Amino acid sequence: MNWLHRDVAGPCLAPRGSAVCIGAFDGVHRGHRAVLAKVRQRAQMLNLEPVAISFAPIPRVYFAGGAAVPQLSSVREKILALRDAGMSRVLLLRFDARLAAMSAADFIARVLVKRIGAREVWVGEGFRFGHGRAGDLAMLRREGAAHGLHAETIEAFVIDGERTSSSRIRALLAAGDFDAAACLLGRRFAIGGHVVRGAQLGRKLGYPTANVRLGSRTAPVGGVFAVRVRGVRDAAMPGVASLGTRPTVDGREVLLEAHLFNFDGDLYGKRIEVEFVQKLRDEEKFDNLDAMVRQIDLDAQAAREILSRSTTATAGVSM
Repeated sequence: MNWLHRDVAGPCLAPRGSAVCIGAFDGVHRGHRAVLAKVRQRAQMLNLEPVAISFAPIPRVYFAGGAAVPQLSSVREKILALRDAGMSRVLLLRFDARLAAMSAADFIARVLVKRIGAREVWVGEGFRFGHGRAGDLAMLRREGAAHGLHAETIEAFVIDGERTSSSRIRALLAAGDFDAAACLLGRRFAIGGHVVRGAQLGRKLGYPTANVRLGSRTAPVGGVFAVRVRGVRDAAMPGVASLGTRPTVDGREVLLEAHLFNFDGDLYGKRIEVEFVQKLRDEEKFDNLDAMVRQIDLDAQAAREILSRSTTATAGVSM
């Protein structure tokens, strides 16, 4: 991927200059996409390259020191969304001790000026950067002027009187308000990944599942859900899914297990995307497998009814 770059050091990525936006971009929601659209528009107008700068891990994950931090998107999902939003290059910086210690002035000189040839930088309200969050818009304008760099903020993206933000979306998902979260995201919240081989217990119980590992990512939701699964057929397929550690069978790893209705094919190694439509219940430890299957029967019935009423994967989304 010659449009994706990871390091501060190296030759200038945009010799003719660039229009740039900077952020964690967790979820690449509608507010993010408004910033990206502005950068793309300005780049076209000024004959510059549109560039997004982000971080992996994102700063709040790094500073959490190993504690679980829910995120809306994986690194892969984020960088592909930035590319699809029209960014010709994505500078995905490794957020480590060295980058955390970089001063705001050094970030301007080394990253914005030398590495990506920034001519315009667009940031959100309250933007801070550099060691100790010492840099702000005023400093960016002051220091950048000497390098021919102009900085501007873009107004917050407001829906129903409230600012769209990743933290607000995570809170809505945690509260089970999937339709409101979809409105802010511009799509259903989803988790994607390659299907891995499990213990085959679901198949033995009459509910074969497509299993996706989350790895180091922490999801903002957990429990049992009515879902739609993309990547199997041309149209999204209805199903029921659990996301958790499977306490009834003494599971440890967090796993996403999706049962697709009226499907019994082999999906191992295939990349799928599981869209969350509605939460049915929290994860539960049952006394035995028979009790668990009886509950799964009820979950599947509830999911079918919910999905039959919600005819599109973006039901409830107001664009």
